[in-house]
Amino acid sequence: MNLEVMRLPHATDLPLPAYATEGSAGLDLLAAVDKEIEVKPGARVCVPTGIAVALPAGFEAQVRPRSGLALHHGVTLLNSPGTIDSDYRGEIKATLVNHGEDTFRITRGMKIAQLVIARHETAKLQEVKELPASERGAGGFGSTGMHTGKHHA
Repeated sequence: MNLEVMRLPHATDLPLPAYATEGSAGLDLLAAVDKEIEVKPGARVCVPTGIAVALPAGFEAQVRPRSGLALHHGVTLLNSPGTIDSDYRGEIKATLVNHGEDTFRITRGMKIAQLVIARHETAKLQEVKELPASERGAGGFGSTGMHTGKHHA
């Protein structure tokens, strides 16, 4: 699929998002910030990426966290995944939160999130008086059991 991408004026010197490897599912999103941003523990910040996209109908883009930032710094996305709808034409931004113990510094061009393009269905809702039965039924959180990874003899 072809994805139309517009580089915004404050990101003309930054590369377009790219897949890090041939097998990568997500495009790396870069911080299009003018100056370093300090994110103190517990704080959140909305980081511009300097791009806007035109997704075809039937597609969405999901803004997802980067596993390295989460593991090494405790930094992740507050609303994960963030959804970019096919009719949105504004700048893609990432709302980062610092769950770590140290202040995290965001610099220009830093990889801050990833963008996964996915197909989706548009559902036509059909109201019914009763839902069809299933094996699980109305069982909620934890109703299918907990697997601890321990084997019992």
